[in-house]
Amino acid sequence: MATQSKKVRISARERRKFRIRKKVSGTDERPRLTVYRSTKHTHAQIISDVTGKTLATASTQDPEVMSLAASRSGEGAGAAKSAKSINAAWAVGVVIADRAKAVKVNSVVFDRNGFLYHGRIKALADGAREKGLDF
Repeated sequence: MATQSKKVRISARERRKFRIRKKVSGTDERPRLTVYRSTKHTHAQIISDVTGKTLATASTQDPEVMSLAASRSGEGAGAAKSAKSINAAWAVGVVIADRAKAVKVNSVVFDRNGFLYHGRIKALADGAREKGLDF
């Protein structure tokens, strides 16, 4: 009796992700800045694909990021309740750029991980560019 293989349905984001990752790769000189956006949080990592190591990371779960997001929105430090906001994503970009400078990374390749370049993803990229990180 032969078994029939199931057809696996791949989401549109995963198809875009595979298509992007075929072309984008990080080196030691220009590591890859990858972004992940969940329903509640935004995460960013700088990865060297040659050595397979994560050089820097930041997310909206860091207290430093949320206090920076609150100060940008003009509210107090305790008032930044939403990690889903564009201000929080911008703050992740600023913090990841600072941490990249600490490990002597000035230029990266941007991997949007299949997400559309809009909203939180664009805000994160803008925040990193404002701090001097080259894409």
